[in-house]
Amino acid sequence: MKKLEGKVALVTGGSRGIGKGIAQSFVDEGARVVIVSRKAEACEEAAKELGAQADWIAGHVGKPEDAESCIDTTIQRHGSLDILVNNAATNPWNGPTIDCDLSRWDKTLEVNLRGPFVWSQLAWRKYMQEHGGCIINISSNGGFMTSGALGVYNITKAALVQLTKQLASELGPGVRVNAIAPGLVRTDFARVLWEGERGQEVADLTPLGRLGEPEDIGSAALFLAAPDASWLTGQTIIVDGGALIRHS
Repeated sequence: MKKLEGKVALVTGGSRGIGKGIAQSFVDEGARVVIVSRKAEACEEAAKELGAQADWIAGHVGKPEDAESCIDTTIQRHGSLDILVNNAATNPWNGPTIDCDLSRWDKTLEVNLRGPFVWSQLAWRKYMQEHGGCIINISSNGGFMTSGALGVYNITKAALVQLTKQLASELGPGVRVNAIAPGLVRTDFARVLWEGERGQEVADLTPLGRLGEPEDIGSAALFLAAPDASWLTGQTIIVDGGALIRHS
């Protein structure tokens, strides 16, 4: 039997990049996967590529009313919500944190931190509190470092690590809550960081000598969602090719 046979998973930001990589790993192991993102066309196309086990709903992760609608629809269509992956993120500010305007500060927190809280809260109240489940938050290795350009983004990802611990302590034993902190993954979202020669320069600085691919994060998410990780909660797995432990 496949590891996620009979399970229903919802992946925010699932139409591309890391989210799509996670959705594919879940589909390959038998799960019914619902992907969510703002653009209906992108969701529909991604679901077709993922195969017959994939479904989609258009919604804005930062809007609580969309979160409630997506979770209700998932349960109505498929009968359960066993796995929630809070993957969707945004990064509207690039520069020193001290110079960030409040509108972009608020936007980053709305999607990257408040969003996972709202979706987790609704998943808990509407299904997991009674039936159990698994929540996976996608943080970043940036949450463990400072940055001259990505400070605001990194702050939200550091806070997401703490939210993961807090929810894990509150929702056990029925619900496990863990996080993944990717390094630089070759996605459209991070294209400015890896395109051209810069990507190889970054890769050469990591012990494993390459950038990440969406399937690398998909494999980690599959481990956390499957019975293999049944005694694991409140943890953040750093998947970054060793970037955080590289020599200076």
